[in-house]
Amino acid sequence: MTENLRRLIRDIPDFPKPGILFRDITPLLADPSGLALSVELLANPFRGKNIDLVVGAESRGFIFGTAVACCLSAGFVIVRKSGKLPSKRIATTYELEYGKDTLEMHSDAIVKGQRVLVVDDLLATGGTMKACCDLVKQLGGHIAGVAVLIELADLRGRDKLASYDVHAVLRYE
Repeated sequence: MTENLRRLIRDIPDFPKPGILFRDITPLLADPSGLALSVELLANPFRGKNIDLVVGAESRGFIFGTAVACCLSAGFVIVRKSGKLPSKRIATTYELEYGKDTLEMHSDAIVKGQRVLVVDDLLATGGTMKACCDLVKQLGGHIAGVAVLIELADLRGRDKLASYDVHAVLRYE
């Protein structure tokens, strides 16, 4: 089943810079059955786990997170880059390979004790996903799990999420 998804992911060498092999999901997004299967495989391990909210970071986390939230009959919360949210917000800054970045969430997005699933398309070094989890925890949410379409296992992002249940549909070594 997952081999069908792998065939829909295009490898682009040397993007965005030399030496990087980019996993392009746009062909998968354009394929109705591939997109539907991806969403089902992201959501299935968390069915019956009483998920209240799904959190997704811009931009591809919005695509998969909203769809997974619908599958789980849960709400959806967005995480954005600094300065993009209009209401009162909380923020966290995290390390990138060459510098720092900041993510924000509305301060009223999560009620203390809500069960949250954090969803994104890719787990690489784990910085973005850990930042999302940190925001959820700041508001008193309980991380019920982390789900990603693709995990680049050799970058060891899972290590930053060791205290969470991490589900990856596809793993690349």
